[in-house]
Amino acid sequence: QVQLVESGGGLVQAGGSLRLSCAASGRTISSYGVAWFRQAPGKEREFVACISRSGGSTGHANSVKDRFTISRDNAKNTVSLQMNTLKPEDTAVYYCAARGASSDDEMDTRPPMYDYWGQGTQVIVSS
Repeated sequence: QVQLVESGGGLVQAGGSLRLSCAASGRTISSYGVAWFRQAPGKEREFVACISRSGGSTGHANSVKDRFTISRDNAKNTVSLQMNTLKPEDTAVYYCAARGASSDDEMDTRPPMYDYWGQGTQVIVSS
């Protein structure tokens, strides 16, 4: 089983940038597809971005496309989310999640499909 720890959240002004990191331990993250989700107060958890276990395939929600980029470094057992041009509506707790993948390019955007979750990191974007 893999353990996930997010970091990099904080308070930033609109238009600014943050880089979130998800560090894995227990098992190598190269066996897992990984995704970022977020949850704002009073709202359901929503998909942000996903990456296949090989890193060859990625997907981003329309609301963050062209602003956020997911990447992974399997040698360092980490997955990152670069967030640029942040908006107040990006304010949320961001969660990293992992799922066992049967193929190198497999991805999924649905939270119930993920077996392992981090504790989350808070992102606040002020206007």
